[in-house]
Amino acid sequence: MIEVPDVFARGTVEREGPVGAAWLADLPGIVGELLESWDCVPDGAVTHGRVAVIVPVKRPAGTGVLKVSFPHPGNVHEPDALAAWGGRGAVLLRARDDGRFAMLLERARASTLAEVEDGDEVAAVAGRLARRLAVPARPGLPRLRDRAEEWAARLRVDAAELPHTMPRAVVDAAVATVRELARDQPETIVHGDLHAGNILRAEREPWLAVDPKGVVGDPAYDGGTLLKARALALLGADDPHRAVRRFLDVFAEAAELDRDRVRRWAQLHAVQAAFHGRRHGFGISRGGPWLERLTEYADRLAESLTGPEAAFRGR
Repeated sequence: MIEVPDVFARGTVEREGPVGAAWLADLPGIVGELLESWDCVPDGAVTHGRVAVIVPVKRPAGTGVLKVSFPHPGNVHEPDALAAWGGRGAVLLRARDDGRFAMLLERARASTLAEVEDGDEVAAVAGRLARRLAVPARPGLPRLRDRAEEWAARLRVDAAELPHTMPRAVVDAAVATVRELARDQPETIVHGDLHAGNILRAEREPWLAVDPKGVVGDPAYDGGTLLKARALALLGADDPHRAVRRFLDVFAEAAELDRDRVRRWAQLHAVQAAFHGRRHGFGISRGGPWLERLTEYADRLAESLTGPEAAFRGR
């Protein structure tokens, strides 16, 4: 029987309540049954992300990891994306049990792209992976375009209800991106949460993506998810506006995407993050002066990305 990490257990109960507690009680038994079913034995300490435990394993065919996620609609299509890629820029899917939200995966290293300090390298690696992951979509995967009306409505409500320091033109630009880009997107699979922490060093290839959302849409969308996770490092640069723009330009070139399209998606992500932070906080801060600084950073980032000649106004 595995021992569920305390931090993971506390976070699951805080987020999911009694349903999460019940799932945690069953989790060691679920893992035990999967190990037996897939002819695996544990091969190291149990680790975890936000919603899943990761068990390193040995099997007759080699090593791997067993991943079991909390049952949630957002986790449904991860194995579908991995199956479609077949190891192309992402970890290989060895086996799946959709009813238990479980997968047997290729083992990568624990080191992530987030540990790389060179922003150009981070953007280039992520861009090359984004290009390779953009394959024709299979039926049954969720389409980002189907969220366009929800995004537009949320932007209008947040702009009316929440205090913020973004000029009206910044919010208008985000709404325009939804209207002009989000409703008409290509039929390609995209990661959906491509950031440096979801890109691991590996043996088969230098870098492999993990934890995809398995959605269909514009590959330029992932430029925004990548930037959000890197924003604080870039905003600490001597010239934040130039650092942010360069980061996105390097990503766009490596991904072979239109630079302005990448910028516009990133701007939408930044506006959404600014509003989301005010309603719900951020993962690294839920309140107090640090949250205030983060939401102001998000405002400035969104403003910096609005229009080709926008300038970052640091405070």
